[in-house]
Amino acid sequence: MATVKQGDIAPAFSVNDQHGNQVSLSDFLGKTVILYFYPKDATPGCTAEACDFRDNYQMLQDKGLVVLGVSTDDEKSHTKFIGKFQLPFTLLADTDKKLVEAYGVWVEKSMYGKVYMGTVRKTFIINAEGKIAHIIEKVETSRSSQQVLDLLG
Repeated sequence: MATVKQGDIAPAFSVNDQHGNQVSLSDFLGKTVILYFYPKDATPGCTAEACDFRDNYQMLQDKGLVVLGVSTDDEKSHTKFIGKFQLPFTLLADTDKKLVEAYGVWVEKSMYGKVYMGTVRKTFIINAEGKIAHIIEKVETSRSSQQVLDLLG
């Protein structure tokens, strides 16, 4: 599994968004990208995180930031999630798990004694040159956008 560190060139990707359109990291060269990974659409923590980005989306946009959410859910699931919570940003459907593996967030987890593979919640801030400027390892779902803003000053 890949280990992505601050200062590294961000792993390139091309995956479908909620509409089936291909989205590539290179589409955003020259912009700062908030690439946030979350385990599953419409679960409590993931909903809190997405709604926090939604509620502060205009402020993030005003600072020139692009928000991209990533999970291994499919396009249909993302479309429902976006519709239910009026999310104004793009969600990427990493159904083949190439993106979660490239960023090192596909890990062994355990719950109630059951061990399984899943996505760890983590946020990467990618600068205009395509480098990892910051990594938020301990995401606070209800203030994830503020964590980003605190790092960017």
